[in-house]
Amino acid sequence: MIYEAEEAQLSGLTVEKKLSGFSGNGYVTGFTNDTGSVTFTVEVSSTALYKLTVGYATPYGYKKSNLLVNGVGQGEVEFVEVPGFAEAPAGSILLNEGSNTITLEKGWGWYVIDYIKIEPTENPDQHQVVKELINPNATKEAVSLLSFLVDHYGKNILSGQQVYPNDNLIDVQFIYQQTGKKPAVLGLDFIDNSPSRVERGTSADEVKVAIDWWNNEGGIAAFTWHWNAPKDLIDQPGKEWWRGFYTDSTTFDLQYALNHPDSEDYQLLFRDIDAISAELKKLQDANVPVLWRPLHEAEGGWFWWGAKGPEPAKELWKIMYDRMTNYHKLNNLIWVWNSVSPEWYPGDEYVDIVSYDSYPGNYNYAPISNYFERLVELVDNKKLIAMAENGPIPDPDLLPLYHANWSWFSTWNGSVLRDQNTIDHLKKVYSHDYVLTLDELPNLKTYLSDSVSTQFTQLDDSINRFSADGQLGKPIVSQLSNDLRQAEKHFQKGQFKQAIKKLEDIKKSLDNPGQQKNIEHDAKRFLKVNTNVLILSLKE
Repeated sequence: MIYEAEEAQLSGLTVEKKLSGFSGNGYVTGFTNDTGSVTFTVEVSSTALYKLTVGYATPYGYKKSNLLVNGVGQGEVEFVEVPGFAEAPAGSILLNEGSNTITLEKGWGWYVIDYIKIEPTENPDQHQVVKELINPNATKEAVSLLSFLVDHYGKNILSGQQVYPNDNLIDVQFIYQQTGKKPAVLGLDFIDNSPSRVERGTSADEVKVAIDWWNNEGGIAAFTWHWNAPKDLIDQPGKEWWRGFYTDSTTFDLQYALNHPDSEDYQLLFRDIDAISAELKKLQDANVPVLWRPLHEAEGGWFWWGAKGPEPAKELWKIMYDRMTNYHKLNNLIWVWNSVSPEWYPGDEYVDIVSYDSYPGNYNYAPISNYFERLVELVDNKKLIAMAENGPIPDPDLLPLYHANWSWFSTWNGSVLRDQNTIDHLKKVYSHDYVLTLDELPNLKTYLSDSVSTQFTQLDDSINRFSADGQLGKPIVSQLSNDLRQAEKHFQKGQFKQAIKKLEDIKKSLDNPGQQKNIEHDAKRFLKVNTNVLILSLKE
């Protein structure tokens, strides 16, 4: 059902027909002041989730609008720059039987709205995430952490909190004082390890904090890097050197550096990557896996690594991955990408997890399903999706309802934590059954070996599911099931070598040229990866 904007309730807006290609009898414009909004009244026959699409035009480039449903904030709708009119996916929204209101408020402003479209939603496809990291030499701790995250994907969201260097975890302590709980994921930052900051006297030992968090608290360490530009810091009032990761505070040109590999600029990129690699190596030596999220929010352009567009940012990501993985032999990293647009995506072979940073406004606890669904589409539902940063924590009552299966959230530090979430909301989140807190984590060091029996059951269920779906033919199903049963019997008798041999037979059957007509590609990949994880678990 399409609802034309010119027929909706307008506040501070006008109807125009100057641009060509609009639907109906015009479009609405005037989103240039804080009072500008358009409200649609929508009638539906039953309470359910509905797919929302917005018809728009962006004569002034990329913009965002604030979305409200029945007066409650739902996050932002993103309008990418395209010629003429286009449609923007706005995710799933919950509408009540009868009359509902859908409002688009100014947000960034300077766009026009043509219509909205409401359609019934379908149940989302089952996630096809496998326990496989892009680095084939990943440490067992990294594989164990990924396995845990995959096992809980869609069942729980992990709580997380970002802290600032050298702050003695004051935000973690604040959460504990208010809720009696601590976050499962600790977000740390290599900001003060950037060489251009170290040259000016900064110092931080976040590695020590991460090791303590993993070893003594039993939690998960996540690192980002507000990378101060290697050189060319403006260092004037409002653009001080310590703001050097912002595009407006440096003249460092990433495109120039990449185009001139003999230049000082290019060599300084490697100097900085090597400096952070040395810190990450300390974590690897301590057997600490890391959710590693460099070059974050590149798509926004407000950081220098995204200022020159997607191609330089993607090239820098690949350089960093190669340098850290192949030169420094860092195998404890789980690589987390942090932009949504397909044109910014480096590719499946360079990314383990995709993520989005959510700041919809104070006390807006929406599930942000729009961006989750876009990320599902970006990776074809085959990688984990996280809310790597957030202001307001999404309401855990709404997340499963909207199928917004964020793997974890990580609330930004200081005033963001305190000013964008009420104490009551923090208490609700940290006591909610859907939210995993630090005390609810298993022993992640032994998670693989502790979960062997469960892995056998899951692998058997997967074979049966692929058989029912027609992705495995009867001849190979019988062989796989028999080998799996024999492997499990050996495991139950403590005969680990014999169990591993039978699991290796499963891999051989999956690779058997004569069986390929009986195996779909996705089923083969899924079963091989999970068989490898089970073998790794038995070798511990």
